[in-house]
Amino acid sequence: MIAGLKYFFSKDHTWAAQAEDGAWLVGVTDYAQGMLGDVVFVDPPKIGQTLTQGEVCGLIESVKTGSDLYAPLSGVVISHNEDALSAPERINDHPYRTWIFKLAPDATGAHDLLDQAGYEAQL
Repeated sequence: MIAGLKYFFSKDHTWAAQAEDGAWLVGVTDYAQGMLGDVVFVDPPKIGQTLTQGEVCGLIESVKTGSDLYAPLSGVVISHNEDALSAPERINDHPYRTWIFKLAPDATGAHDLLDQAGYEAQL
């Protein structure tokens, strides 16, 4: 995990953590990457796209399968992690340090997410 950040988790196996600048980093959980296997491609939501919490917003593919990527929060996408897109295997190596996209600071819905203990309990 990235030091100093508090992580929140969706039941759809994505995480969100608010960065120092207030923006929300979004990635997939260790459980999700483990179920997928070797990640080979990520199709994130478009920059400027408005996401609704819980809806499909992208795709993540592995050598075994493809899986929808769900928005953990509602908000506007402001950037992508180009390192994760160009080397998606980083998601397997460090799922909680490798964010996929970033949402504007005013993203909503964090109160609907689980803390780490709650997420692990529902697994």
